[in-house]
Amino acid sequence: MQLKQRIDLRAKRKARVRKRVRGSAEKLRLSVHFSSKHIYAQCIDDDVRRTLVFLSTLSKECVDQKLSANASGAAAMGAIFGKKAVDVGIKVVVFDRGGRRYHGCVKAFADAARGAGLEF
Repeated sequence: MQLKQRIDLRAKRKARVRKRVRGSAEKLRLSVHFSSKHIYAQCIDDDVRRTLVFLSTLSKECVDQKLSANASGAAAMGAIFGKKAVDVGIKVVVFDRGGRRYHGCVKAFADAARGAGLEF
């Protein structure tokens, strides 16, 4: 499969997911992005287009633990992100997996965030 075709297919899956997943003041959207080296997660209120909580593997909390973009790094980052979101006052979120399948790193991140106190 060519690179352009893979990119197009992922964009279609992402659009299909985003049709149904929308963040509001009551339920924020928890968006997760995985690159080959880093993980980025943020809670977004789509009504006012504002990010309330952001964390990446480049953030100070994660650089100290030397997290990478694999399943164990995603689980550790999910726990940190869940704790950070609960401290701000966010309890209920809608999970946006960004066109990726719900398994592996995505599942590890989600399970760790649930364990830290977030409800999906």
